[in-house]
Amino acid sequence: MIGRLSGTLAEKFPPEILIECAGVGYEVTMPMTSIYALPELNEQTIIYTHFVVREDAQLLYGFANTTERKLFRLLIKVNGVGPKLALAVLSAMSADQFVNCVAHDDVSGIVKIPGVGKKTAERLLIEMRDRLKDWQITSLTPATDSMPMQLSTEQTFVNAYNDHKGDAVNALISLGYKQAQADKAVKLVYNEGMSSEDIIRLSLKSML
Repeated sequence: MIGRLSGTLAEKFPPEILIECAGVGYEVTMPMTSIYALPELNEQTIIYTHFVVREDAQLLYGFANTTERKLFRLLIKVNGVGPKLALAVLSAMSADQFVNCVAHDDVSGIVKIPGVGKKTAERLLIEMRDRLKDWQITSLTPATDSMPMQLSTEQTFVNAYNDHKGDAVNALISLGYKQAQADKAVKLVYNEGMSSEDIIRLSLKSML
């Protein structure tokens, strides 16, 4: 079991990253709330991981802290919820925001997450209620609606801006949003000079 990786952030293509540890590059899929917390490329970072072995693949899921990983592991135990949907939940809101939704039976908040219909939302609330009854609300997971903006001020070419928009659209689609939803959300929030992470963060916020 690979539980933690410490190394250099080599690549970042939300929701995936490549972290180099002792000369070995690990491809890791992360929720957007964790990606927001990552440093710049070529800087050192530590991520906590969940390792999944399937017949056709070996997958690593990464998290900025053990709190998000703990919630991820609880989510994938719910009937009908796999890693992809669990990542969508943690990309749409922080761990504490999700816990608050469960505590207040907020079905409307849960169904806004891509891939979550009313029945799945109700099942999540029912099954997670007992599992989260002793959960302590912390400040370890950044709330997506209160995270500071860190917009790039560097001069870039116009095609770089378009690349950031394309990266954001692709990331949203990989999280379960439809092409039309992703395009509309990105177009709504995009301003020249924004990084792909900023576009994704504001796009997710606009759809909740």
